[in-house]
Amino acid sequence: MTRKHFTVRARMTVVIMPILLFLTIMAFPVIMAIGNVTHDARYDSEITVDNQTVSTANGTICWGLKRGSGGSVPEIPSSYKFLMERYGAKYVGDTTKRVIYLTFDEGYENGYTAQILDTLKTCNVKAVFFITGDYFDQNPELIRRMIEEGHIVGNHTMNHPSLAAVSAQTAEEEILELDRRMQDKFGYEMFLLRPPKGEFSEKTLALAANLGYRCLLWSFAYKDWVVSDQKGTAHAVSVVTENLHCGAVLLLHAVSSDNANGLADIIRQCRARGYEFGNPEELAQ
Repeated sequence: MTRKHFTVRARMTVVIMPILLFLTIMAFPVIMAIGNVTHDARYDSEITVDNQTVSTANGTICWGLKRGSGGSVPEIPSSYKFLMERYGAKYVGDTTKRVIYLTFDEGYENGYTAQILDTLKTCNVKAVFFITGDYFDQNPELIRRMIEEGHIVGNHTMNHPSLAAVSAQTAEEEILELDRRMQDKFGYEMFLLRPPKGEFSEKTLALAANLGYRCLLWSFAYKDWVVSDQKGTAHAVSVVTENLHCGAVLLLHAVSSDNANGLADIIRQCRARGYEFGNPEELAQ
């Protein structure tokens, strides 16, 4: 290669490399967004919203609540109440007190949990974060922060299956594998379980109780987990604060920008209406 050819190639490299670097940087958010959409698809049918709880032919209970009005507690059939009381499961706290409880489901991280934790710390509110195996593997520092700041880390299973649809052995492995990992890495003993998709059966409740867990469902939720269908911070604040009741267990998803941006307002408005946020450990009693 002649000196002239070498000089031309060197000049081309000097020109092209910055262009390639710029294109890579510009493409990164797109790549991440595609990854989030793919991951989010696993949670598109996360729960049933604003429908009465139903039981399928095979005994699977699909948890959904018709929202109450005027501060009333959403009702469930007496048969379900009996079943939950029998195995220590809960969907609501003390309905004689103006206390509410905040819970977040964490299937994967979407960049908002740190902001949520900042707000909770500023407002002096404790919450439950129900994590999956994916979340455990990818976000150890956020989990460590949850623990250090006094929040509860709950079990949402390793792989987010419907616990009523898998075998008893598989359901037990789904719960205990995440339990073991939490103990091994953080020395943390989990005690609250949220069945993925809100689907469970009597066998699920019995298994959880035998493993030392209390199943915690919810008395309020709305469709906030589909990141491509956010309706704005004002909507999130309005929907949450218009559906408060004594003992409410609020289910939010930490993948929602609306929830993260509106959380401080939600807390302020709840308190302005005479509600206080209870320590979720009370729900395990």
